[in-house]
Amino acid sequence: MDDLENRRRQMFMSAHGFGTAHSADFPASSLGGQLFINLGEIIAELNAHAATQVSGAAQEATSHRAVTRQALRDDLRAIARTAEAMAQDTPGFDDKFRMPPAGNDSALLNAARSFAANAAPFSTRFINHAMPADFLADLNTDIANFEAAINEHASSVGTQVSAGISIDELIADGLVIVKKLDAIVRNRYRNDAAALAEWTSASHTERSPRKKTAAPSPTPPPPPPPAA
Repeated sequence: MDDLENRRRQMFMSAHGFGTAHSADFPASSLGGQLFINLGEIIAELNAHAATQVSGAAQEATSHRAVTRQALRDDLRAIARTAEAMAQDTPGFDDKFRMPPAGNDSALLNAARSFAANAAPFSTRFINHAMPADFLADLNTDIANFEAAINEHASSVGTQVSAGISIDELIADGLVIVKKLDAIVRNRYRNDAAALAEWTSASHTERSPRKKTAAPSPTPPPPPPPAA
């Protein structure tokens, strides 16, 4: 949630608190009472979506994606390096084991699948060059892990985006409720200045604090005149 959304959420909470404090005047069976209940439901949903936005799930997914990406690139680098050595006896053997460009996860996955398919018929030769006996199994595991990390990251980012959209809609609905309540409360307390002042304060969105302007640096005194 941004600063304005947070301040509006605080205003909703204050307005709802006013309704709780004056619940005797706004029973649940009345329109005003129902609007205060609806406002409380909006606050609960806003709190839930705000928690989703700051949960850190997207950051964790990004980190996991980076780790699995690096593991997969390490696999391919070892295979490509070994294929270059094998090409000394079989010219052109390494043509099917070229490293993909960095920064393109789709290209990395495609290359990894290609490496796995092309290396399978020659697994014994790779193993004879000191590659681990299960290097193909490790490669396929790392491919699956990277695909899962990509999906996890996309889902986490999508959840955050969805939470942001929901927050916008809830804020808009909350503002409408407060506007309706404003008319009801002012009519109910038209002869009660203290209650009206309390409501005015509760239903007011605080302004964003202004940033302090740095004081200008003092002008240095002029240098003394040269000695005669």
